[in-house]
Amino acid sequence: MNLIRIGAISAGIAVAAGAFGAHGLKSVIAAPALEIWKTGVQYHLAHALAMLLVAALAGQVELKATQTVGKLFLVGQTIFAGSLYLLAVTGIKWLGAITPLGGVCFLLGWGMLAVSAGKLKT
Repeated sequence: MNLIRIGAISAGIAVAAGAFGAHGLKSVIAAPALEIWKTGVQYHLAHALAMLLVAALAGQVELKATQTVGKLFLVGQTIFAGSLYLLAVTGIKWLGAITPLGGVCFLLGWGMLAVSAGKLKT
C-alpha cells in the first residue's frame, strides 16, 4: 500500500469535495446539510494528511503498523466522510448510523499509531 500516493489522492479528493460543497451544493442543499458535508470534508482532509504523516514515519515505526494504520484511516474516510457526503445530498437519515463506524476506524488507527510509537526503531 503506497500511503504517499493514496494520501495525496485522498487529499485532492477532499479539496475537490470541499470546493464542490462550497460552490456546487451551496444553493442546492439546506444549510444543515451543508454543515454535514463540511464535517465530512474536514475529517476526510485531516485523515488524508494523517496518511501522509504515517508515510513519513514509515522508516521509524514498524512497516506493518504503518500499513495497518493507513488502511484504518482509508476505511475510516470511506465510511465516515462517505456516509456524511451521502447523508448531506440524499437526506437518508440511517446513513448517520453508519458514520460512527468510520470514527471507530479513525480511533483504532490513532491508537495503533500511539502504540507503535512506543516501539520506535533506533
